[in-house]
Amino acid sequence: MKSETKLIGAGLLTAITASLCCITPVLALIAGTSGIVSTFSWIEPFRPYLIGVTILVLSFAWYHKLKPKNEIDCGCETDVLPAGEPGKPKFIQSKVFLGITTGFAVVMLALPYYSGIFYPNTEKQIIAVDKLDIQTTEFKISGMTCASCEEHVNNKVNKLSGIVTSKTSYENRNAIIEFDRTKTNETEIAKVINSTGYEVTNKKENEWKSN
Repeated sequence: MKSETKLIGAGLLTAITASLCCITPVLALIAGTSGIVSTFSWIEPFRPYLIGVTILVLSFAWYHKLKPKNEIDCGCETDVLPAGEPGKPKFIQSKVFLGITTGFAVVMLALPYYSGIFYPNTEKQIIAVDKLDIQTTEFKISGMTCASCEEHVNNKVNKLSGIVTSKTSYENRNAIIEFDRTKTNETEIAKVINSTGYEVTNKKENEWKSN
């Protein structure tokens, strides 16, 4: 039974590790700090492998739990009470616990697909503005790893006055932002993006950082 417990622990660990890069933006939102959001971004390239390991480990744990047991193995499935009588398996060795662990692993692995629900809606109704004042700029951004990162950037940028639209893509590593240049500017937007823990990498990066 110790081997099963180790398998469950390993599956849980790999699931959490695979999701760290997506959990940190949500934690940053809740905690009100952005310094931690890029801490685990280095994990993202390994995420597919960690997901695969999680599935394999938990699948093997279920196979081991559900396969028919030989009589000689029955003693391993129960604890021995002080009087020498067999007792019920510990909760951590039960199918219920394995089911809970599997469910939690699925929730962790699926985090990038529903993380947006943690972010408040910051879309604003734009009052008619002069089209001549509208400017669109593409900000190249490093450090983003999943949809949580996109939501984190959009959430911060949309709080600025004068933002018309903010479309961030971790796959393209950019944010295309449409704004009213009479109310804000590229420098202010870049500062806000940098404050999320990710980094604007456009050629004007040094200028934006210094202002």
